[in-house]
Amino acid sequence: MSPTYILGIESSCDETAAAVVRSGEQVISNVVASQIATHQPYGGVVPELASREHLRAIVPVVRQALADAGKNYESIDALAVTQGPGLAGALLVGISYAKALALALEKPLIAVNHLEGHIHAVLLEERQKGNHELRFPVLALVVSGGHTHLYLAEQQGQGWSYENIGHTRDDAAGEAFDKVAKLLGLGYPGGPVIDRLSKHGDPKAIKFGTPQIKHPDRNSILPQKTRNDGATGEKETHKKQLWSSGRPRPEAHADEHPRFDFSYSGIKTAVLRYVETHALAASIAERRKVLSKIAKPKLEDYLACCDQQTLDLIASFQRAIVGDLVAKTLAAAREHEIATLFVTGGVAANNELRQTFEQEAAREGLPVYFPSRPLSTDNAAMIAAAAYPKFVAKDFAAMDFSAEAGLALK
Repeated sequence: MSPTYILGIESSCDETAAAVVRSGEQVISNVVASQIATHQPYGGVVPELASREHLRAIVPVVRQALADAGKNYESIDALAVTQGPGLAGALLVGISYAKALALALEKPLIAVNHLEGHIHAVLLEERQKGNHELRFPVLALVVSGGHTHLYLAEQQGQGWSYENIGHTRDDAAGEAFDKVAKLLGLGYPGGPVIDRLSKHGDPKAIKFGTPQIKHPDRNSILPQKTRNDGATGEKETHKKQLWSSGRPRPEAHADEHPRFDFSYSGIKTAVLRYVETHALAASIAERRKVLSKIAKPKLEDYLACCDQQTLDLIASFQRAIVGDLVAKTLAAAREHEIATLFVTGGVAANNELRQTFEQEAAREGLPVYFPSRPLSTDNAAMIAAAAYPKFVAKDFAAMDFSAEAGLALK
């Protein structure tokens, strides 16, 4: 089969990206235009500004991706674009441009779910390494600024199907990182800064409680296999029973399928309460003032503005988030007898998260795969890679499709 070159376009949030990928397994080019400088003064992404910046960047970014790949518009075989989830206005910029190109070039257009793109970033990396063997079932944790999801992934012929078995009930993990960083005067984006500073603090200094989530049906019964003696009068005891890992088992749905949901608004509030009870407001204001005068602060700049108490708070916060992500994901892996684990999305670039997953998964004999750091954050190579199975199956988008900000992955 001759090679297939797909031009991918990604504009779901605050990165304008384009890439050319060959047959879903080789990155030929990958260009990303970041908007961090635009959104930094506001401490987060401003949707209207994001859309405006996408309009400015999309044409030169696509041209650069083609030039880097040694391709032109006519020599690509298909186009792929993110349909959702994401910011509606931002998505529309990429979709409108991709539709115009596809119509003008008479090339097929493939609509891709952003979350599926993150999962295929892992597959893309492994195929580039020559690893084409994959043991099923696969569990994928997609963890980023806007998403914290667990999916059971299955390959069906050329395509893939996904079942969501867990998601965040409130803040995504990456959102919690950014909000805590903003609270502590560390700027935006917060995840990379917290990751670097956490190495200089004591992660055991402050005890943050593990988020406890109960299903709306609080009287639901755990699956039979979780009960030791089958005694009918011990239902509540078994709901709270610790299993072999020493961690609490999740509560089950009424249909006896347990969920593995996340919640990070509570820990964000706990950090706020700590700041208030320990009178840290003045030092935070001073830190924010100092860092605002530095265009691109370095690690030493941050360290100069942070006392040991703040560094301990940062390290303890990160340890709590990482611990919860790892514990719930591995609990889901045991429940569903997973053979392979993927961890992907922007937060997958976090050093402590990677190290903890590698250590804990190894203890259970579970292989865990991550994308490289450039493919962890939003990019178009993952979109082009996820589009390839759809290209083979001729699953092309009709030209009347539109952006879906809350698009679900199935």
